[in-house]
Amino acid sequence: MATILEKAQTLISANLHAILDKALKANSLAVLDEYIRQAQDNLDDLEDAAATVGGQVKTLRRKTDEFERRAIKLDHDVDMLLQRGKEDLAIAAQRKLNNVQEMSQEYREQYTRQQKEYQQLLDARLKLEAKLTEIRQEREQLQGLLELAKAKEITTETLRSLDDLAGVGDADIARIADGIRARLDKASAQTEMRASRLDEQMDRLLEKDDIEIQLEARKRRLGIGRASDMPAEEAAASSESDV
Repeated sequence: MATILEKAQTLISANLHAILDKALKANSLAVLDEYIRQAQDNLDDLEDAAATVGGQVKTLRRKTDEFERRAIKLDHDVDMLLQRGKEDLAIAAQRKLNNVQEMSQEYREQYTRQQKEYQQLLDARLKLEAKLTEIRQEREQLQGLLELAKAKEITTETLRSLDDLAGVGDADIARIADGIRARLDKASAQTEMRASRLDEQMDRLLEKDDIEIQLEARKRRLGIGRASDMPAEEAAASSESDV
């Protein structure tokens, strides 16, 4: 279980800027696709583990409640037996009560541990799911940039070939080359404008990511938290106190 959480934490803490930069330098989406594949596999493992631990938590809670009810009844029985002067039976009932209380405590401790682990799995799942959504969105943006870059490279290569052609042959060939070059220049300018807009979008997305990280750090320093981040029992207690 710890291995699943460690893998998830590694993927969650992955530096988005570094991943995008590596993909841009390699002129390939392979690095993003590999991250997405690993994240999706890990997300599936987290969901399966969370379902398993969640089932254990329900079982332990039911057992805890059952033994606590038995302990309450036995405690009452001991009092009744003593009041009726049946000390031998009271001793037996007290011995049984002690055993039941020990079992109840063990189940309570197991429940607390499993509940904590279950919450960790749920938190990791939500964070990894959010990161996966984010990286998929970035992949779409990056794919557009790479396609524009490839189109621009083709345009540049064509212009270079036309330059070579313009130096050979008669004036008609030169005029044709000039006309094609003008059309390619226009297409190249349009490509640059689209790439510039995508660059600005990427910059805004990355800047927003940085700002959110800074705000989260500031919130932790100030002790500011959201109600959704509170454990379920604390949130319920808070709700009851408000009422």
